[in-house]
Amino acid sequence: MPTPASSADVRNVSAWQVFLIFLRLGLTSFGGPVAHLGYFREEFVARRRWLQESAYADLVALCQFLPGPASSQVGLALGLRQAGWSGALAAWVGFTLPSALVMAALGLGLVAGHGLVPAGVLHGLKVAAVAVVAQAVWGMARSLCRGAARLLLMALACALALLLPGVAGQLGAMLLAALAGLALWGRAGAAQSPAVHDTLAARVRPRTGALLLVVFAALLVLLPLAARAWPQGWLVLADAFYRAGALVFGGGHVVLPLLQAEVVTTGWVAPDDFLAGYGLAQAVPGPLFTFAAFLGAAAGHGAGGWSGAAVCLVAIFVPAFLLVAGALPFWERLRHSARARAALSGVNAAVVGLLLAAFYDPVWTSAIHTLADFALAAVACAALMWARVPPWLVVPLCGVAGWVFLG
Repeated sequence: MPTPASSADVRNVSAWQVFLIFLRLGLTSFGGPVAHLGYFREEFVARRRWLQESAYADLVALCQFLPGPASSQVGLALGLRQAGWSGALAAWVGFTLPSALVMAALGLGLVAGHGLVPAGVLHGLKVAAVAVVAQAVWGMARSLCRGAARLLLMALACALALLLPGVAGQLGAMLLAALAGLALWGRAGAAQSPAVHDTLAARVRPRTGALLLVVFAALLVLLPLAARAWPQGWLVLADAFYRAGALVFGGGHVVLPLLQAEVVTTGWVAPDDFLAGYGLAQAVPGPLFTFAAFLGAAAGHGAGGWSGAAVCLVAIFVPAFLLVAGALPFWERLRHSARARAALSGVNAAVVGLLLAAFYDPVWTSAIHTLADFALAAVACAALMWARVPPWLVVPLCGVAGWVFLG
């Protein structure tokens, strides 16, 4: 059995290999950002052993702290870690391209948007997400929540996230868990979790990271000024979608109010078209942020089409790249500190709690309504966890079962 990656063998795959791996994930990763983290964990921690469980949890924690699409940021960081800057680009293109092309085509009206995916298939894919997230939560809890203290932190983080939905509950849970971890294990000089052996960042120096963070802030300030000075359609769209990607915490569904304010209230996209595109975004694999390609393609005022889709898609993901690549070298230094590892031990338990909360709402509540739903989820979970059937096979089979039995 291969051993977990170490800092000496981090760069052991090519950018082309990274692209092919993430392309398969982009074609099969249904279920939204929480499910994507489950797919990534199964692929890169359990199967390929690119990094240890604790390092993966540290990376998830960082991306939860940052604004933007957390699952895409995790993918970018994994590609960067394994194959450098070209690996980060390959990971993003592979994971994003399939759903982006579909959503852009729908935005252009090349494919009929309404009723494209049968309701039963869509429901079956939601049930599959229940099994994928359950597998991820169970696996991470076994590794990161050993002992009564960590289990308690996990339960408290889950309760806080459910009682206080949104960014405040998530960030509050992680901050409180960090303080608890520091108080519980900081005096011992090191957390009770294993020492850090594998690295997260590849070829990102602190000076480079700082420059990327400066670029992120500069674009946030300069793009609105440029859009006012030169109100070209593509520049206005780039400004709107960059701000949406830069200022939203939680990613996924949380970005929708910002996008609606930018493109519906301004008349760029009709309300019915916006809602239709959002519904279709639930039926395609990959990141929900590819909804931007649909909106860019459907935008009026002479700024739509394939060029509009490309502008909006790139603009909404650029902040994610700048933030995660800029923060990684500082996060890498921090997580090697003994006291920081104590705090991260608490944060990792809280991350499992946040995933557990997301498993209940919205994953479980949106998919499990009847005994038949529960039975299909149980079968899918057993297939993943005990029969070791790969997710890329379980997910489409659940879609077919949903079409046949739940439609």
